[in-house]
Amino acid sequence: MGGARRDRGGRRSGGRRRCAGRPRGAPLTRPEPPGVAGERTDLSWQRTGLGLLAVAGLIAFRAVAADRPALVVAAGLAALIGLALLGCVAPLRYRRLRRDRADGASVASPALVRAATAGVVLTALAAAVAVLIPG
Repeated sequence: MGGARRDRGGRRSGGRRRCAGRPRGAPLTRPEPPGVAGERTDLSWQRTGLGLLAVAGLIAFRAVAADRPALVVAAGLAALIGLALLGCVAPLRYRRLRRDRADGASVASPALVRAATAGVVLTALAAAVAVLIPG
């Protein structure tokens, strides 16, 4: 009559499952080794720079195909922003993160984040213009 459901192995199905050998309330993941957050941050700066370069390439392709010199300038500016992030900001930021972490200082850089955000927004606006305005 109303017994618990069982799966193919005869175990009760449904409900919360426990990992074997893990005490109740213990975290499911292992703690990260030191420096992993800095590596992730560095990779995110690189990914942003590569994304800006890719969008700049698409804008340039659209500009050449539609014979629109103003968009070529926008693509060039987007490419310069992407190259600056990829070639200058990302390595400098990574070195600063490593140095500040070792010293125990704050690693936040709100001005740099605002500048990168402005670059991404300007590139997105250039891409929107390239796509939405017929040429």
